[in-house]
Amino acid sequence: MLPTFAMLVAVAVFVAAGNWQRGRMAEKSRLRAQIDAAAQMPAIPLPTGIPDWNAWRYRPVTAAGKFDAARQILIDNRVQAGVVGYDVVTPLDLQDGRVVLVNRGFVPGGSLRSELPSVPAPAGEVVVHGRIDVPVGGYFELGNTVASGAVWQHLDPRRYAEATGVPVLPLVIEATAPTGDDQALVRMWPAPDVGIERHQIYMVQWYAFAAMALGLWLWFAFRPQKSEAART
Repeated sequence: MLPTFAMLVAVAVFVAAGNWQRGRMAEKSRLRAQIDAAAQMPAIPLPTGIPDWNAWRYRPVTAAGKFDAARQILIDNRVQAGVVGYDVVTPLDLQDGRVVLVNRGFVPGGSLRSELPSVPAPAGEVVVHGRIDVPVGGYFELGNTVASGAVWQHLDPRRYAEATGVPVLPLVIEATAPTGDDQALVRMWPAPDVGIERHQIYMVQWYAFAAMALGLWLWFAFRPQKSEAART
């Protein structure tokens, strides 16, 4: 009885875990569909009064204002087509008084770490075409100091506001088209990985464990038994 009880418990646990992963996979599939649908929507001016920017993630938008070139930063250790460089992030003073960070694109690094690329922001009134992203926190950094200088390791609007005193919006506009004469910047934003394949792999693994537990029980329970005469 004990082996049978252990098998039933194991199968129940493994199937429940597989079903949970299947549910998560379905949720992520719906999220993937929402993201794809949002990316296909027509661009609209950056909305006002939005409490939850996550619902606007990857929506195409336009934003009119002036770049604050003096507070531009470079995000380190970015890679495009095998080339290491920086993402160029410049605050945009919007016409309505708000400020939003704009990731203008990627620029290759120099031959020396001390040689930072020169990527001046366009002057005067501009209209940025891009998509909304909400950077995820929880990254690892040595120390707990507020970032400073032109080169940053991570793009975090909250920490940028703390370091500069500029109350930027809790989002970033990833430029999808050139603004002014910044044609040299690369703007190839990858599609977000929502983890569908990972949940699918885990789901198959748990179901496989359940099948193995049942198979082993069947093998031990119904395998042919040698007769006493054969054993002697």
